[in-house]
Amino acid sequence: MPNIQFKRTESIGYLVNYMARLFSRTLEQKIKPEGVSIGQLPVLLVLHEEKGLSQVDLCKRILVEQATMANTLQRMERDNLVQRESDPEDKRRFRFYPTEHASTLMVSMMTKGREVNDQAVTGLNEDEQNHLKFLLRKLINNLEQSREVPEK
Repeated sequence: MPNIQFKRTESIGYLVNYMARLFSRTLEQKIKPEGVSIGQLPVLLVLHEEKGLSQVDLCKRILVEQATMANTLQRMERDNLVQRESDPEDKRRFRFYPTEHASTLMVSMMTKGREVNDQAVTGLNEDEQNHLKFLLRKLINNLEQSREVPEK
């Protein structure tokens, strides 16, 4: 068995993944009282930017499996966060829209998201924050090159 040297605290993948889980848990604590789960938030954010997406479109943008998205959308409908409408061009397909209730919640969700982002970048000046975003986008771009990912 080869002696592979690996230190998780030196792995970019490990660090980014761990940071993402911390972001997620911190944000989840803040949004839970609003009745929105952390799994629903990406759907709300995407539909806030681009209303009327299909389930397939949402899966591609959020990078989740169809079954997961179907369950999430079903719960979101139940919780009055999204409404589905038949696609006028293809009656077998549905388009999803945020409800008025969800649109009202978005102000709070974005505020809480900003609070978590601000907490995470405490101690970084504006140039460092911009450089971090630049580097993260570069890493994302590198990984997107190896898979088919939809336009944003």
